[in-house]
Amino acid sequence: MAATEPIRNKRDIKAMEHYYLERGEFRNHALVVMGVYTALRVSDLLGLKWSDVYDFKLRRVHASIRRVEGKTGKAKTVALHKKVARALTLLNSWQPTAPDGAVFMSRKTKQAIGRIQAYRVVKAAADAIQIGRVSCHSLRKTFGYHAWKSGVSPAVIMEIYNHSSFAVTRRYLGISQDDKDEVYLGLDISA
Repeated sequence: MAATEPIRNKRDIKAMEHYYLERGEFRNHALVVMGVYTALRVSDLLGLKWSDVYDFKLRRVHASIRRVEGKTGKAKTVALHKKVARALTLLNSWQPTAPDGAVFMSRKTKQAIGRIQAYRVVKAAADAIQIGRVSCHSLRKTFGYHAWKSGVSPAVIMEIYNHSSFAVTRRYLGISQDDKDEVYLGLDISA
């Protein structure tokens, strides 16, 4: 099985974000947006309850969420990007919510969707816009790749991911020969 890749092209990310939005499938839209903008593992995303992301008294999305990662057991605070807040607000207006209800709820079971369904959601959007080797984990990798491309220190990205070594983070970034060539050709040392 080939490793999944980050989504390198920003137009492809935008197309994936809009794929479900245009169809009125707000849960799936929010899953893709949160996957890209929070760098959370899909298991941690699927475990979110509305009380984790929404203030029912003030009737608005929290500015950040605090999670204990399922895989590492480490606490993590994630600031919510404005696109995540918009996606959650839209989802909240569409599906009935309760503080203990799953954010990514199945319409059939009224429980959180599973990893297989989340994969189908991501894969369907990727297939529709014709990008390959994409899975739920690609969304997490996409965050790091674009953070790195925008100049964020790999050490900070490593901390965000809660990785124990830079070698793991380096694999996540999915640095290609094109990325290396861009550095070689774009660096002007003597200027």
